[in-house]
Amino acid sequence: MARLTNPLTATEIAKAKPREKEYNLADGIGLQLRVKPHGSKHWLFN
Repeated sequence: MARLTNPLTATEIAKAKPREKEYNLADGIGLQLRVKPHGSKHWLFN
């Protein structure tokens, strides 16, 4: 069975802090937010 992921909220996006390595926050429908170590945020759609 497929894993279900809750859509990202505006609060989760605003609270996403940079880490030592870049990481992704998944929306579950192919949309991801990539947070870079220097603090920038980029949207990815797969």
